Amino acid sequence: MLSRRAAMRALAMSAIAVPILTPEAALARRSGTAAAWARANRIAARVRPPVFPHRRFDITRFGARGDGTTDCTAAIRAAIRACHRAGGGHVDVPEGRWLTGPIHLLDRVDLHVKEGATLLFSTDPKAYLPLVPTRFEGVELLNYSPLIYAYGRSDIAVTGSGVLDGQAGAEHWWPWKGSSDHGWEPGEPTQAAARAALFAQAEQGVPVAQRRYGEGGYLRPSFIEPYRCRNVLIEGVTIVNSPMWEIHPTLSENVLVQNVTVISHGPNNDGCNPESSRMVVIRGCTFDTGDDCIAIKSGRNADGRRVNVPSEHILVENCTFRDGHGGMTIGSEMSGGVREVFIRDCAMSSPNLDIALRFKTNSVRGGFIEGFHARDLEIGQVGGSVIDVNFFYEEGPGHGFDPSVRGIDVRDVTVRTARRALNLRGYPEAPIRDVTLTDVDFGATITANVIENVENLVLENVTANGVPVTA
Repeated sequence: MLSRRAAMRALAMSAIAVPILTPEAALARRSGTAAAWARANRIAARVRPPVFPHRRFDITRFGARGDGTTDCTAAIRAAIRACHRAGGGHVDVPEGRWLTGPIHLLDRVDLHVKEGATLLFSTDPKAYLPLVPTRFEGVELLNYSPLIYAYGRSDIAVTGSGVLDGQAGAEHWWPWKGSSDHGWEPGEPTQAAARAALFAQAEQGVPVAQRRYGEGGYLRPSFIEPYRCRNVLIEGVTIVNSPMWEIHPTLSENVLVQNVTVISHGPNNDGCNPESSRMVVIRGCTFDTGDDCIAIKSGRNADGRRVNVPSEHILVENCTFRDGHGGMTIGSEMSGGVREVFIRDCAMSSPNLDIALRFKTNSVRGGFIEGFHARDLEIGQVGGSVIDVNFFYEEGPGHGFDPSVRGIDVRDVTVRTARRALNLRGYPEAPIRDVTLTDVDFGATITANVIENVENLVLENVTANGVPVTA
């Protein structure tokens, strides 16, 4: 019987083919890395917050009462309209507990939730009617309004140090998932039938205008969703108890999510999911979620290919990741493709963080990932793999739309403990290509790496259990 230390050495020394670089190739790779991070710096420089006029519209002037029981929906909407008509400014939510239905932002309006203020969003689904254009798990439809929503707007913001409380839980919204872990009991309604019907409509090419859900569909809305918007700022607020995805910029450009705290452990409670969006910066945020902390997406299956808009030019920096299925994730709804994603100077750690860097797709999703760059990550505890590229997610192979994943570069990463360092599973006919790891210490791992159908895997100064991982 091997000792535990000997077993760990054996696992760390699992045979992995590592190309030997010539000096010229090494120089070219370093130059390529420098050029990539120069592009990240350009994203950081270009994505700037919108600027608002110095006008302030306190919602109490429009009849709002912060007693936690008075419905302030009409007052908040009136304040937003007045601000917009005046040429823009700030709609202030002062200290108190403000009950509201959905909030729809207009051009040049900053919804500013002050310290000590909590926006309590109604748990009555009827409050989120009429239906609006949105996406559910990457498929376009008409559905309940997101809790904070904007369509086709520019220069909008949600800021402040207050709290946005979706009031979702075991009694509201979460049971619609159909999971007993989140309050559902046999005989109660779920999203299953409507979800299947929506996905079937998308595959059949049914026009979006005919994909009408809402009442009786039980498809939960996202929390904050700028849809086809430009120049968006979400800053400072704390988001709790979301029905579904928390921050969901869709088909939007120039989006800055900064110093936001997300704490919500419900089903599909992803922290921030830019979808088919470009020029996005996520900076200084904390994610403690019931699903992926950040997940970059671009539409699902036939509908994603129909819309055919990738997510691209995305920078994540100085963020903290706690609970989640994945820390930094791409997929699985990535049929429109993802390119040029950067993450740097972030910390991840939780026994409930399944995977640190996660890429999930299959031959139904298809799509591509081109250019993922990570550096300077401190990873404490991970329950599963540190880096997981999995073409066998859900439906797996054999469905005609093999994904393409190439150009993953990870460097200057330290890990304390993980179950496995690498889980890389491509297809024989569609291998994962060009994965480079440099100066990575995987810490203590207990399970052998899985490497299937990977071309050009380069490891330079990579260790696990204190032993170099070499061929």
